[in-house]
Amino acid sequence: MIEELLPGPVAVVEAHGRDALGDDVSLYPEEEAVIARAVDKRRREFTAVRGCARHAMEKLGVPPQPVLPGERGAPRWPDGLIGSMTHCDGYCAAALVRAGELASLGIDAEPHDRLPDGVLDAVALPTERTRLAGLSHSHPSVHWDRLLFSAKESVYKAWFPLTGKWLDFLEADVEIDPGAAPQVTNSADSLTASAASGGFRARLLVPGPLVDGRRVEAFDGRWTVRGGLLATAVVVHHF
Repeated sequence: MIEELLPGPVAVVEAHGRDALGDDVSLYPEEEAVIARAVDKRRREFTAVRGCARHAMEKLGVPPQPVLPGERGAPRWPDGLIGSMTHCDGYCAAALVRAGELASLGIDAEPHDRLPDGVLDAVALPTERTRLAGLSHSHPSVHWDRLLFSAKESVYKAWFPLTGKWLDFLEADVEIDPGAAPQVTNSADSLTASAASGGFRARLLVPGPLVDGRRVEAFDGRWTVRGGLLATAVVVHHF
């Protein structure tokens, strides 16, 4: 699912269903120490996504190693690698690439459902809410509010390794391209569309990171919806 959103050099490993519970993954002692007091749900998510990360390392010819949370919880990758991880109910994924191939990347997966009440007002700019209303009218098969949230999560995951700074939800203006979102006219069909995909651009409203000595003012990403899930990915290229 996420693999189709990323360029070829990126190693992506996903787990679905029971594989996303982490039952067959053993943590390294350093990882175990991080999660020792966590509730069962958090432990399963933490474990399963690290299983994905280890397999992604193997795809790149790197021996599997612990993945410990660093500042603000961002994963600390082995030297020479950059990457991103995500998990939600019944799904998790890790994406890794050699640092020479890309400057940064971010991935996110969410259930394909509307955001809880009140969340959209906290994460969306007025211009974004206006655009979402238009998308919802023309393409009601996609939960655009949740897609916007996911896109901003991917933007942040790509932003933080480059800056080491927080990026607020309201500090990036995301414009979504509906791409191959299905056209439906019957509201009963709007909840059953099986697949959709497109792109998005996040215009940074604060000074962007420097990549190879040049200021990045916007991040580009892609999205997909399939099988009750939606996923987004952002890639930042070297100049």
